[in-house]
Amino acid sequence: MPIIDIRVVAIGKIKEKFYREALEHYAKRLQPYARLETVELAEGKEAGRGEFARTSLLEDEAQKISRQLRDTAHLIVLSPEGQQMSTEKLAAYLKNLQRINPRADFVIGGAVGLAEKIKQKSDLCFSFSLLTFPHRLARVVLLEQLYRCFKVIRGEPYHK
Repeated sequence: MPIIDIRVVAIGKIKEKFYREALEHYAKRLQPYARLETVELAEGKEAGRGEFARTSLLEDEAQKISRQLRDTAHLIVLSPEGQQMSTEKLAAYLKNLQRINPRADFVIGGAVGLAEKIKQKSDLCFSFSLLTFPHRLARVVLLEQLYRCFKVIRGEPYHK
């Protein structure tokens, strides 16, 4: 099975030590299964309150995200309204993806979410849960789930 080339494009810099340590831990565990690149983008600046300000912020972040997406990559965005699936189902999706396109861009928006135009460009709009997660924690959960999926794909035990 070819190694997949994964780029995580995320709004917001990780400042908290415990998140950074968790991300480093799973990035290291992913090394045998995937090439991982993380692109952290600055959060958009809110210009006031209300729907116009939110739309403006999302548009600013969408432009930053779009510049980082690879034309040849499969685009997976994380969004609360996305499709939910089990780890096994996500593993099957990734296994199939490895055969079709060994490049995947995962996008995690900022505190106010993602612009619709980014979601509409995606090949998969994915949700971890009906629960709300801080976007920084979502990055940790993503890397952990990718690691778990590759263990499933290879039939290896997952050590908790």
